Amino acid sequence: MKSHTKWIIAVVAAALAGIVIGRGCAGREHDPVGADGAGTAEPEIAFWTCSMHPDVRRQEPGLCPKCAMDLIPVTDDDDDEAMGLRELKLSPAAQALAEVETAVVERRFATAEIRMVGKVDFDETRLAYITAWVPGRLDRLFADFTGIEVRKGDHMVSLYSPELIAAQEELIQAVQTERELGQSDNPLIRDRAASTVESTREKLRLWGLTREQIAEIEQRGTPEDHLTIYSPIGGVVVHKDAQEGMYVDTGSRIYTIADLSRVWVRLDAYESDLSWLHYGQEVRFESESYPGRAFHGTIAFIDPVLDEKSRTVNVRVNVDNQQGDLKPGMFVRAVVSAQVAAEGRVFSSSLAGKWISPMHPEIVKDEPGECDVCGMDLVSAESLGYVLGEPEEAPLVIPASAALLTGKRAIVYVKSPDRPGVFEGREVVLGPRAGDLYLVRRGLQEGEQVVTKGSFKLDAELQIRAKPSMMTPGGGGGGGAHDHGDSMRMTGEGGAEEVEAAGMPGLTSLARSRLQAVLAAANAATEAAQKGEDLEAIREAFEVLSERVEALEDEDIVGHAAMLWKEHAMLLGNDGVEGGSAGSMAEARRVAALLGEHTASMTEALGLDSETPSQSAPTIDPGFLRQFGRVLAAYLDIQRALVVADHAAATAAATEALDALAEVDMTLVTGANHDAWMRSSASLEAALSDLAGREDLDAARTAFLPLSEAIMAAAKRFGAPDGPLYQFRCPMAFDGEGATWVQDDRELKNPYYGDQMLRCGTLIEALAGGMAEDGHHHDD
Repeated sequence: MKSHTKWIIAVVAAALAGIVIGRGCAGREHDPVGADGAGTAEPEIAFWTCSMHPDVRRQEPGLCPKCAMDLIPVTDDDDDEAMGLRELKLSPAAQALAEVETAVVERRFATAEIRMVGKVDFDETRLAYITAWVPGRLDRLFADFTGIEVRKGDHMVSLYSPELIAAQEELIQAVQTERELGQSDNPLIRDRAASTVESTREKLRLWGLTREQIAEIEQRGTPEDHLTIYSPIGGVVVHKDAQEGMYVDTGSRIYTIADLSRVWVRLDAYESDLSWLHYGQEVRFESESYPGRAFHGTIAFIDPVLDEKSRTVNVRVNVDNQQGDLKPGMFVRAVVSAQVAAEGRVFSSSLAGKWISPMHPEIVKDEPGECDVCGMDLVSAESLGYVLGEPEEAPLVIPASAALLTGKRAIVYVKSPDRPGVFEGREVVLGPRAGDLYLVRRGLQEGEQVVTKGSFKLDAELQIRAKPSMMTPGGGGGGGAHDHGDSMRMTGEGGAEEVEAAGMPGLTSLARSRLQAVLAAANAATEAAQKGEDLEAIREAFEVLSERVEALEDEDIVGHAAMLWKEHAMLLGNDGVEGGSAGSMAEARRVAALLGEHTASMTEALGLDSETPSQSAPTIDPGFLRQFGRVLAAYLDIQRALVVADHAAATAAATEALDALAEVDMTLVTGANHDAWMRSSASLEAALSDLAGREDLDAARTAFLPLSEAIMAAAKRFGAPDGPLYQFRCPMAFDGEGATWVQDDRELKNPYYGDQMLRCGTLIEALAGGMAEDGHHHDD
């Protein structure tokens, strides 16, 4: 099988190589020829490679050193160095040869059709058994064959029972005694006689005699030697468990009667389809006995236990069968159509505001109440798993043919909207499949165009170029990561340039700090999954990773570093989404193993510190962080007040900060963190007291500088509990000496000058929400 697959890949790759080679020829057919008869120049051959081993690169033709296949040429007409790690450029002729077709990524409600097979069965709630209530001999069975239809109250059995005769005699004697003693002057004797009569009557009723039969015995004055048993329900005799002349004991089964006016249809659903199935859904099915005729029923029960051999779950459907067309044992083919909302949840606008019986789903009402059949309280449709009404936003979907599946993730090729002929391979996280569509959880945007035909050919082309693809996720021979060698610089919001971090063009010290925060979150998620103690905590750790990846703005990283980060942001973001919804510990560990590979790759590619301090840093008590967060929030109120030159609001906020500072419980931090807080709280108290007592705006702004430095030092030490913080510096403040401040918004707002020079300043550092951007709480 492996060699067969490789051969197919080789054929496709060779075909793509033909596309590459044919680009120049195809182009020359349509290029205008000048007066001298010369056409456009052929693209130069960049290197020679093997269709089976794209990591092989040679400057001359020959044989592959690994498999001895002829090497094929790769031209440089696509300006490959300008392409991204997963990007590829095709000429219009090459696109035609590859038969590339695209479709738009869109938001719309998909319909999943779940097909199942099963068979008709009796409704167990409508089965009745006729049994012997007293020992005796069956002298007559009136329903003498299986399948006969009976009505409620029909006579079924004539039973001879000596014990029954004795009980009748007892009743007759009791009635005679009551008559004789009825004229007694002693009320106690009269009551006892009447009580005896009633107890003997009750005994006969419990043995199956009707009130009419008992009255007839009393009136006749002689016992009946045979007991007639009547049918408790109408239906069909499905089992005849006794024969005439048999002696039976109390409880012996004589008949089984089934009411077939309603039947069950038992279906087998694969475990992969269970997310689409819900109690109360309508089911359409057909039987071989009635070709082309559709029957309808309602899902009334989904078995909570999976059959491990067949990997299916039994789904029970209630079906009305008044005409008796459906016979128990018939095979059926069923279809459930589920409308799919975001996150793969099923929605039904027809059930909006409805209340359903938990035992009888055919009972649907507009208001709460009781089931008409069983008397149980009705439950809301929403509690049964439905999204009620039409959701505000439809799910993001792509055609199923666009995805090259690698598991829960897939490779999708996206057509560039502004660069003709450029296609980008992208790893995406898929949701469930709904018909011919896949729901997309991450990786694509509405309006993008994805390749629906020709994706595998594009993937093979990337393999030839030794770039990351579905078959070679890491690329081959390092061909995907080009060394541009240019010196990229990043300009701050105030116009001042930041110094780049050493070793990676386009990676500033601020960007490196934020990347370290992403790395810290990835390490925390990996560690949580490895410990495997709490699945919910693991999910939360992966969600933090997703937030860190999304929070890193594109403009923070430029040049070659931006290309590398784009690749790893895609991979780590997908890890975060998939790990954040892991349904089991095994799945969480699988994602964590993948995440470990991706973080190792990012660390090496971007030159980050592989050992983040967060791995050994002490945890800060959440209660302490909440208390410190109130101090920090009051500081931010001071900053905003100074921006709008509101002196009164600034001093009032300083007073509030002092109150919040006094409420911080210093016993919640221990060791070096405790000592650090003692120093920080003293500095904060002094600075806040100074600012609260300043009598004019300029004096308050002067006191704001030491407060800002103290609050930033504390935030770097203990974290930013309520979100990211940004530290800016104004070089012109205080006659050119400069001053810093902290705000929770990336849009620069200078508190030292306000409207006079609101945008004067440069972003110098950022703290992610919860901890420092370098990923840990600093220790001494």
